[in-house]
Amino acid sequence: MSVASISADPWKGPLPSVEEAAKMIDHSLLRPELTPAEVSEGLATALAYRTASACVRPADVATAVTALAGSGVAVGTVVGFPHGGTTTAAKVFETRELVALGAQEIDMVIDIGRLRGGDAAYTRDEIAAVVEAAQGRTVKVIFENAYLDDARKVAGYRAAEAAGAAFVKTSTGFAPGGATPDDIALMRRTVSPHVRVKAAGGVRTLDALLRLHRLGATRFGATATATILDDLRGRLTGAAPLPAGGPAGGY
Repeated sequence: MSVASISADPWKGPLPSVEEAAKMIDHSLLRPELTPAEVSEGLATALAYRTASACVRPADVATAVTALAGSGVAVGTVVGFPHGGTTTAAKVFETRELVALGAQEIDMVIDIGRLRGGDAAYTRDEIAAVVEAAQGRTVKVIFENAYLDDARKVAGYRAAEAAGAAFVKTSTGFAPGGATPDDIALMRRTVSPHVRVKAAGGVRTLDALLRLHRLGATRFGATATATILDDLRGRLTGAAPLPAGGPAGGY
């Protein structure tokens, strides 16, 4: 499933540098059909643009660790992805294995049904277990906001903060909806300043990224990394951007 792109009016505010914007992006390489060659191409994109991270499937972590060594681009991966329906013990085992392989950031999916059913304590406890298993690595908690009403969202965000998560995150990109301005604003005003907000699902343009950044998101899951950053470079220099996708275009 492909989440619709976020609609955003042309950005008229100040622009970040390309380097600043790149460090807001987790270049996403999570589509199930990606071949090893396509994963390598995507890692080259993350490396070329010096993104905050490349977020890869668990089976690709070892490859990413080798490809990105010494670059300053973190290796991120996912746990319980994309549905969140595995047991807490399975998520803990997966986290420990991925950390041992060299993953530096863990994006975990909560048990969405448990939170929808009102069991925020379960949500808090499973997040806390993954945070402990991550041994100090950054943990981002994916809520799949499209399935939750605002009361459940707020309860989940507060559970994530209580459990020690570094980020609350909108979505996997595989649900009926992705990041929305209203959800970003709700996330930002619900959690404390030290808990950051990640937008994922439909962030495919520079204008969308900047709009959500203004509302409080500081990290973005994106496949259209090259398109976004080439557009920014073109606006900053007054030059036409590179052809869509740029080098090793996003997926």
